[in-house]
Amino acid sequence: MNSIADVWDKILDRLKGELSETTINTWFDELEAIDIQGNTFFLHCSNEFKKNNIEMFFTKSIKDTLKDFFSMDFEVRILDDNGLAALKGTASKKQNDRFTSDEFTFDTFVVGPSNKLAYAASMAVAQHPAQNYNPLLIYGDSGLGKTHLIYAIANVIKKNSENAKIAYVKGDDFTNELVAAIQAGPNKTAEMREKYRQADLLLVDDIQFIAGKKQTQEEFFHTFNNLYESGRQIVLTSDRPPKDIKTLEERIRTRFEWGMPADIQPPDFETRIAIIKRKAELLDLDISNEICEYIANKLKSNIRQLEGTVKKLHAYYNINHQRPTVQSATKVITDLMNDFQPVPVTIDKILNEVARTYGTTVENITSEKRNSNITQARKAAIYIVREITGLSYEEIGKAFGGKHHSTVMYNYEQAEKEMKKDPAVRSTIQSII
Repeated sequence: MNSIADVWDKILDRLKGELSETTINTWFDELEAIDIQGNTFFLHCSNEFKKNNIEMFFTKSIKDTLKDFFSMDFEVRILDDNGLAALKGTASKKQNDRFTSDEFTFDTFVVGPSNKLAYAASMAVAQHPAQNYNPLLIYGDSGLGKTHLIYAIANVIKKNSENAKIAYVKGDDFTNELVAAIQAGPNKTAEMREKYRQADLLLVDDIQFIAGKKQTQEEFFHTFNNLYESGRQIVLTSDRPPKDIKTLEERIRTRFEWGMPADIQPPDFETRIAIIKRKAELLDLDISNEICEYIANKLKSNIRQLEGTVKKLHAYYNINHQRPTVQSATKVITDLMNDFQPVPVTIDKILNEVARTYGTTVENITSEKRNSNITQARKAAIYIVREITGLSYEEIGKAFGGKHHSTVMYNYEQAEKEMKKDPAVRSTIQSII
């Protein structure tokens, strides 16, 4: 799960076991999850009547569900419009503080074969803004360190020039801010433009979210041109390369490709081990090689999950004085996967997406046909089902037309080998996932 909205959706699903659908639809329809800060869960409701009733009658249910969900006690604060505006101001300050934080630096970023190009390009930009790669676009799946790198760039620039103006925004927030500015009138729109066009460094996380939004792209196009022509640095992140952002205007796509597109791939085994050890070292946590290898073998594609596991093991140690064991690592990983994976994806959905991607049918994938394209699709489907659901080879075999577990295992291992050898295969499978 990778957003506060995803967390709230899952909490609402659990609340449905306690509260009636009518109750949730009546009182929670204008309630929006805003942020989690420490052990405080922030919600927003513009309707004062509903806000007061939720605080009076339903706060305990939300708290209990949060505790069940995260295994810790939470305070719940429901903000009105003024409270929301104040919180956003605080969040902006916190974002600024991250640019001088010791957590998001180049020193704390673990470099390996999967990210060394992005790391080197980021270092070059940080040391000589707008002289090497402008714009720098770092792309790759969620949880691989893109945001860490752009914070590290800001960190260096801020230390080298205390007066540097740094503007950070997420792609979807840029759209929301533009809509709000337009509604507020010309003065607010001008204020927004000045904020971004006067920046010495513009950082935009998840730029792919502006695609398909005509007015947002128009505004960003002019902001980009203004900064570029003024010799200011632009750094972007995306979950895919510019050519794969289908509804992005061509004039913007070409500008993204002017500088340096640098990809980040999931870390290999050795890099995963290094990440685990580095995080443990920063937390002063003694963790054995056996447990490092165990975690690295279980969590293969997301740095955030690796670091989250080490953080929770550290919390266990602080609370229970229990040094990390394979058993405690297993529990942490299980909790993490249950609580933070996306909404469960069924085998049917996976098969349909694989069939669409490979231009075949679900029936062909689960059949005994051995055409080259169908065989490739079958291997991909088996690999994805295994990675996402964690089902045994025997259980997967039943879903694939009663195939023997040894056949399923062979297909899984072949897919894994091909992903290591062929970047195109790896990219296709990761895209489906």
